[in-house]
Amino acid sequence: MCYNVAMDKRRLQRLRVNLKAERISGRGNHTVFIENISEQGILILVPHSSEIKKFRPGTGIDLKFKLNSGKAISLNCKVRWSYPKTPPEGLTDSIGLEIIEPPDEYRNFVKALN
Repeated sequence: MCYNVAMDKRRLQRLRVNLKAERISGRGNHTVFIENISEQGILILVPHSSEIKKFRPGTGIDLKFKLNSGKAISLNCKVRWSYPKTPPEGLTDSIGLEIIEPPDEYRNFVKALN
């Protein structure tokens, strides 16, 4: 599977997770799912949409989710890539995000998952 090969080439190890998060945008919050994380990046899954074009590389995205402690954390991210999956096979689109200046709380969360 190409996805795993790409993960092997990353300089930082990605950890598989299954976390619900919110993507904060101009008109409100949208539920997304975090599939894997590293100290500097996140892979999110969003419901398939013809609006995948709005997730162009360089686009800013803010994410909010709860750490294991129950504390909410907000991350300022930038789209690195997006990969639309066409239904019926794909019900979600994948978006790779780079975290801009990850806070210490987030870094500690990732380290604790190791």
